[in-house]
Amino acid sequence: MLDKLKTIEQRYQEVEARLADPATYADPALAARLNKEQRDLAPLMETYRALEKAREDMAQAELLFSDPDLGEMAREEFSAAKASLPGLEEKLKLLLLPKDPNDSKNVIVEIRAGVGGEEAALFAGDLYRMYSMYAESRRWSVEVDSVSETELGGLKEICFTIQGEGAYSRLKFESGVHRVQRVPETESGGRVHTSTATVAVLPEMEDVDVRIDPADVEMPVFRSSGAGGQHINKTSSAVRLIHRPTGMVVECQQERSQFQNREKAMRLLASRLYEQERERVEGAYAADRKSQVGTGMRNERVRTYNFPQGRLTDHRVGLTLYKLDAVMNGDLDEIIDALVTADQAARLEEETK
Repeated sequence: MLDKLKTIEQRYQEVEARLADPATYADPALAARLNKEQRDLAPLMETYRALEKAREDMAQAELLFSDPDLGEMAREEFSAAKASLPGLEEKLKLLLLPKDPNDSKNVIVEIRAGVGGEEAALFAGDLYRMYSMYAESRRWSVEVDSVSETELGGLKEICFTIQGEGAYSRLKFESGVHRVQRVPETESGGRVHTSTATVAVLPEMEDVDVRIDPADVEMPVFRSSGAGGQHINKTSSAVRLIHRPTGMVVECQQERSQFQNREKAMRLLASRLYEQERERVEGAYAADRKSQVGTGMRNERVRTYNFPQGRLTDHRVGLTLYKLDAVMNGDLDEIIDALVTADQAARLEEETK
């Protein structure tokens, strides 16, 4: 670990030196990359330097143990520095874990009604509202890319983009089957029903991140459906992309211009193709992975929302909260923090094998 830290420290000093050189700013793209690299490395270097200082303080204090005037103070300083070591070492181990290159990206979230008919569609709508309110609490923006509604106001499916720094790092563990237990609005007998909705969270990819041959993409246009006034019914601005090699189909109909819809649809296609390849590569060992967080696959039941008891249970980390109303209003940080911590612990365990 020490050799790795020395290499990182050397790189950090190189970046600082280049950023101090006015000539670097002649290339704005280079300056932006270096600034981002410096920001990414700064927490690790601060922790490493704090650890080194604590060790130096211990060594200096130890030299004064026999001093009749300063010995008692030196022992106190030695004890304080020694007590800080375990926390700094643990923090450093976490910071040295390989970073997910997609953590800083925006996310594309797809929610689909599962088992349960109209109640499942209503629950899908509740999940969309929950994530929208969470995004609002973090000052992220939400843009709907495509939506299919039911007559009672539920959602058969919805695809939306959340834009904000670190959005993927916070939401990537939301993928999977979400189960709800409650009395449906359509139920006259007061019986509790169980329904599901699936959530998929994809890092937003540009088509330059994932190479897509234009010759492989067919683009029929069609008229947008749903509410939207005269314009949405009279123009063929909605875009459907068909990726011939995989048969993958994506749609976007929320923007007024065909160009904007095509641009969004291409990003969505790139993200889905990236995710498909990621799942193919990781699928070989996903079943054996010991992480408590699980694989994040769409067919994995991840969470139960029990409305009669006001209870939420995340099955991957065994977390149960009795504040379901707050969660449905976007209070997700306690759940997400637990998932992130469990993932870090699992990766630390794998690193030490």
